[in-house]
Amino acid sequence: MTVTLTEGQYKHLVNLSNDKNVISALAIDQRGSIKKMIAKAAKSEANETEIVHFKEAVSEELTPYASSILLDPEYGLPASKLRAANAGLLLAYEKTGYDATEPGRLPDIIANQSALRIQEENGDAVKFLLYYDVDESDEINDQKKAFIERVGAEAKENNLPLFLELVSYDANMDSVTDAEFAKVKPHKVIEMTKEFSKPRYNVSVLKLEVPVNQKYVEGFTEGSNEAVYTQDEAKKYYKEQSDATDLPFIFLSAGVSNALFIQELEFAHEAGSTFNGVLCGRATWKDAIEPYATQGDAAGRQWLRTEGKANIERLNDALAKTATPWTDKVVKG
Repeated sequence: MTVTLTEGQYKHLVNLSNDKNVISALAIDQRGSIKKMIAKAAKSEANETEIVHFKEAVSEELTPYASSILLDPEYGLPASKLRAANAGLLLAYEKTGYDATEPGRLPDIIANQSALRIQEENGDAVKFLLYYDVDESDEINDQKKAFIERVGAEAKENNLPLFLELVSYDANMDSVTDAEFAKVKPHKVIEMTKEFSKPRYNVSVLKLEVPVNQKYVEGFTEGSNEAVYTQDEAKKYYKEQSDATDLPFIFLSAGVSNALFIQELEFAHEAGSTFNGVLCGRATWKDAIEPYATQGDAAGRQWLRTEGKANIERLNDALAKTATPWTDKVVKG
């Protein structure tokens, strides 16, 4: 079944894609986490100017090789003005993180942001991050569903596609990296993919985790990790995730290395997943933080021009072999 987008939404999606109608987007909408990364490397408090300048460097140096860039309005608007002419723009709508003192990881919007304002900043899409546990109480999950209904309606009213980023968790587990969560992750990722593919949410593109923890797949384990899934089981989950939605969907890198992310894309393709690109963040640029914070802007940019560029080019090469065009799934209304 094909998905119908407005003519405006379709045009914006073209702006965000490469000439093969695959999304090869760079994500640097991190706020609190990037502040901590810079502070850790510099061994001193990171200030707002340093965060803004780092985002500017990433945008200016790397968008010539990406189809688009995801930024935040708090620190990223100056960087949006420095992106390459070929690069589309996604802007975040959600506040960073969540209130850990309250149950449910409930979402919230940036107080002075709106879909209209994203449009006025020449944005091509509204991006919203939602933490979701399909097994949490209806009381909590109904709030989240209603929230996305509102955001989706607002995006559509302003002729912008909504990119919904879904991040799974288990409300009863503290860690999301151990083997116990790896066992339940496929269920959680696949079921939330199904839920937010429903037309009532007006989602245009899903930004998804891969449905397994690849470090617990047979043949991919690291260190003392024991495999949780055989390769055949993992491939079945990738295919189930792909079959769970008619929407275009792209994979997020979730902080894994560039090499492992590319392996995940190749694995997904082998499994028959019809994903339509990536929104890749830390896997591309995180190692530029160290030279930037300790040696200055020129050293950070030198890393981006060499290693950062190489990371994106490897990713683009992988996408050319593995991703499918979103135009296979979408028609103009």
